[in-house]
Amino acid sequence: MPAARSRHLCTLAAALALTLAAPVASAHAAPDAAALREVLFVGNNWDGTADVIKSSGDYAKIGRINVIPDKDQRMAEINANPIKWIYFMAIRNGVGEGHDQFVDDMYTTPDGSSVVVSRPSFADVVSINLATGAINWRFPVSGYRSDHMAVSPDGTRVAVSASTSNTVHVLDITTGRQLGKFATGDKPHENIFTKDGKYIYNMAIGDVNTALDEPWQDWTKGDRRITVVDATTYQQVKVIDMRPKLDALGLTDYSDAVRPAVFSPDESKLYFQVSFFNGFFEYDLATDRITRTKTLPKNPATSDARNSFVNDSRHHGISMSPDGSKLCVAGTMDDYATVVNRTTLQEGPLVTASKPYWATVSGDGKACIVSESGADQVTAIDFATGQKLTSVPVGDHPQRVRLGHVAATWTSPS
Repeated sequence: MPAARSRHLCTLAAALALTLAAPVASAHAAPDAAALREVLFVGNNWDGTADVIKSSGDYAKIGRINVIPDKDQRMAEINANPIKWIYFMAIRNGVGEGHDQFVDDMYTTPDGSSVVVSRPSFADVVSINLATGAINWRFPVSGYRSDHMAVSPDGTRVAVSASTSNTVHVLDITTGRQLGKFATGDKPHENIFTKDGKYIYNMAIGDVNTALDEPWQDWTKGDRRITVVDATTYQQVKVIDMRPKLDALGLTDYSDAVRPAVFSPDESKLYFQVSFFNGFFEYDLATDRITRTKTLPKNPATSDARNSFVNDSRHHGISMSPDGSKLCVAGTMDDYATVVNRTTLQEGPLVTASKPYWATVSGDGKACIVSESGADQVTAIDFATGQKLTSVPVGDHPQRVRLGHVAATWTSPS
């Protein structure tokens, strides 16, 4: 090939490469799916931080977010308002066990640029910029305490429980604008979107911070029920009351306060925990009845006195392997976690854990991740064997653990 022609072709090739490269560089100026990294967010409730760790593998820590950068401003508002101050102190000395509750739940935006956090003691939800640590928006919930959240399957909406107003607010995850709200039973707690995004299930647990815990005092706990709403109109579709279903099985002394819950992959079954009980139930949605009861072992060192259980929750945290074959249960007051075969309901090894408060699934679906609130660490348990894989130190009193996304090159804000 003549040299001049060769140089000409090289020049054309270079120009073409630059032309093709330009839009690619532009596209990566904003976060996109290819530029994101899947991680686990661990909410450290008592110190107001969220640790970011790898979602699988060795679960090593990647960084940390301060979720209360506006603490001084919020405290000034609380101290200036006697009613807010009373509720703030009631949370500290009640459900907070002498501590402030600064982070309950967390979800990242679809583009991985922000994390949305519910903050019980501040009665709000905030969006925090993951690059700068600054607050994008703040939504004060009705009443005086925010709690569990859920994210829609498309990642665009979050539903948050407002504990003291018996309300769930549904917010645009990007702007914080309220899209709707609905009424619940007393003290709304867990929220779950169905996988098609059509319905929201809310579990109201009643008054869990009173000492009136004996079965004969159950009537004092309030209206505990599952409220199901249309996720477009936010109108109530049905109410599920577990009281008559438990009574039909002769379980009249069992609480009907549904705590953490998880659907089977086909959403035909709901597995749920209730206050005071060391175990869980299987509920069939089509027949509207409890089909199986699983009682898990008691720790001999754990008192059976109901008023010794933190916020009435003997066991608090349940998740399911992606294939639906295994359940993972956090035996909170019994200081263990265990993997249960869903077909036989046979539990595996009891993995020692210090007050495990939540259970979720790793990014690769191979492990259950439990938060050990009593040891300030998260622990991974292999779904296949039921054996402990590893533990990773985190902040003070980890509770909720959620999968999320950050930019591929993300580091903690300075």
